[in-house]
Amino acid sequence: MIQDKNSSETYLLSETLEEAVRVSEITSRPLLLKGEPGTGKSLLAEYLAQKTNRPLFTWHVKSTSQAKEGLYFYDAVSRLNDSRFAEDTDKVRKIENYIRLGALGQAFDSPVSSVVLIDEIDKADIEFPNDLLLELDRMEFSIQETGRVVKAKVRPLTIITSNNEKELPAAFLRRCIFHYIDFPEPSFMSDIIKSHFPKIDTELLKRALEAFYVIRRMDDMKKKPGTSELLDWIQILVHMGADLSSEEKIPYLGALVKNEEDLRLFR
Repeated sequence: MIQDKNSSETYLLSETLEEAVRVSEITSRPLLLKGEPGTGKSLLAEYLAQKTNRPLFTWHVKSTSQAKEGLYFYDAVSRLNDSRFAEDTDKVRKIENYIRLGALGQAFDSPVSSVVLIDEIDKADIEFPNDLLLELDRMEFSIQETGRVVKAKVRPLTIITSNNEKELPAAFLRRCIFHYIDFPEPSFMSDIIKSHFPKIDTELLKRALEAFYVIRRMDDMKKKPGTSELLDWIQILVHMGADLSSEEKIPYLGALVKNEEDLRLFR
C-alpha cells in the first residue's frame, strides 16, 4: 500500500528539529519554522499532536487574515438570522451564544495540553505578527462583546511556519524559538522515501535520488523540485514499474518540473 505523502504517520524528525521542539517546550515559546516548501514545516504540528495524543488546532493564515480571527469572532449573521426566524428569543438575546473561538482561542480554552499551528504567518500584513505579541506572551485575551477573559488553562505548544514571503518584525522574532529546516541530504531523503515506500527497489531508489539531486543542482532552475515533488515522482515510478537504468531521459518529468522555462532546460 502506498501511504499518503502528507501523512504524519511517515514523518521523520531530524535530530536538530527534535532539539528545537524540546527547546520550545522548555521555554514555553512558539517555535518558528522556516525552510523550503515541502520540507514538512506544517506537518510537524500534526505529527507532534498524534505522537503525544494532544488535540491540534490549526489556523491557516491568508493575505486578508487579521490577528483577532485566531482568537475569536462574533457571528453576527447567525444572530441576525435567528432573530428573524428562530423561536428561541432567549438565545438571541445572549450575545455569548454567537461568539466562536478561533484556533488560538480553542487552545487557550482547552482543559488539556494542545498543539497550535499558525500556518504561513508571512502571508498576512506585516503588522499581523505584532498584533499577536500580547496574547502569545500572556496566553490570554478578552472578548470585547462579553467582557469574558479567556486564559490558557494549559500553555499549548505553538508551531508557526513561514515561507519567507515577508520579513517578520524583530519584536515578534525575539519571542520565538527559531529553526530552519534544511533540505534533506541524500541519506536522510532515502529514509524519508523508504518510510513512504518500504518495498521500493534498492536500485530504483538509488537512481531516482541521483537524478533528483542532479536536477536540484542545476543553477538555471527557477523552481527546484522539493520533497513533495520527489515523492510524487517516486509514486509514479513505482506504479509504472519504471527501470531508470535503461532510460536515456528522465521519465514523467512533469512530476518534478513545474514551469515551462525549466522544462526547456531538459529539451
